[in-house]
Amino acid sequence: MKILVISNLYPPHYVGGYELRCAVVVDALRARGHEVRVLTSNHTVAGVPAGTPEAGVARPLRVHGFFGHPWLGISPLRELELHNNRELRAAVADFQPELIHVWNLGGISKSLGFTLQDLGRPVVYDVSDHWIARSLAADVWLAWWNRREMSPPARLLRAFWTVIGARARWSRIAPTRPVRELLFPRIYFCSRALRELTVAAGYPVGHGECIYCPVDTARFFGEPAPPARPLRKLLYVGRLSEDKGVMTALRAMAAVRGEFAGELRVYGKGEAAYTAGLHAFVAEHRLPVTFHAAGAAEMPAVYRAHDGLLFTSEWEEPFALTPLEAMASGLPVIGTLRGGSKELLRHGENALTYEAGDAEQLARRILELDQDPVHRAALAARGRTEVRERFAEPVIIDQIERYLRESLPAKTK
Repeated sequence: MKILVISNLYPPHYVGGYELRCAVVVDALRARGHEVRVLTSNHTVAGVPAGTPEAGVARPLRVHGFFGHPWLGISPLRELELHNNRELRAAVADFQPELIHVWNLGGISKSLGFTLQDLGRPVVYDVSDHWIARSLAADVWLAWWNRREMSPPARLLRAFWTVIGARARWSRIAPTRPVRELLFPRIYFCSRALRELTVAAGYPVGHGECIYCPVDTARFFGEPAPPARPLRKLLYVGRLSEDKGVMTALRAMAAVRGEFAGELRVYGKGEAAYTAGLHAFVAEHRLPVTFHAAGAAEMPAVYRAHDGLLFTSEWEEPFALTPLEAMASGLPVIGTLRGGSKELLRHGENALTYEAGDAEQLARRILELDQDPVHRAALAARGRTEVRERFAEPVIIDQIERYLRESLPAKTK
């Protein structure tokens, strides 16, 4: 297949797992013989060289309002929208893809979706966060042209541009239609929970497939500890923020003091004020908790150096990779069931679970894991097996490749 991939960000200039997963899929599809080009934004990350030529990757798209880029008034935004849509049209005309694979459009022009719709080529959307459910309706360009509530000067300007034909002229390049007219005939989500959330937001995507996020089991691996090895080193990995439930983990550690002889090591970063509060809580209660940082390359070894993972997220995560990586590494997991996690974690079978935000219940789960070593080893073994069978990269790439092929017209499959 000839595939054009569209993503707001792309490694090495990235901020999260969505973009990394995009690159994993691109590399895997290329390794399987497909011709893949990437169209992404010119956003750069500090410390990463910019402007280096990359085979099969073009970075002409411009970001609006995200990742530190400014929010623009309607006139400069119009130029950005025209630019992005022209770049998309040029890329399609030059490459002539059989299929267009759209990833995250957060921060770049949602009007690109209408342009793709108008071009009439097969389009497949990969949705692994809330950019449709919670951000699409807030797109500044499309909202400005279609919302009812706006200031009198803006309303007058919109009417003027419409009457003189400017809107129609610009719309031929950068569409201005309402977001509810954007269609997603071929779409897959990283979890059923995210699909349901998107449907609940009013988008007709209930037909979408569910293809989970993969884990690289060649990097994340390890044998479950035998029952004889005590539970001593618990691990938290993730962003340090209220919605990730870090404070719940600290309160649980306070609740098990005197009954649990282990410690908690926290790996992650967060805003200075929130992080300072976590450190203050640990100091005040004299908890066996330490804070650390590690790069992506170090994380496989970090998992293997611990005895269990606390996955404490308290928001509707689309589908978290942290418990997958921990389970692949042979660790037992205690986790919440918010968002897509309820499709992975099953209490007493492949993990222990608790009600998000309930520190007392989390404390009881820590003691259960500590005091029943045979069950602890069984949970870890079952979790590791399931991740390798259901979520390993080759398994998920097979599913994505199959879905892409099924999205082609019959004569080109």
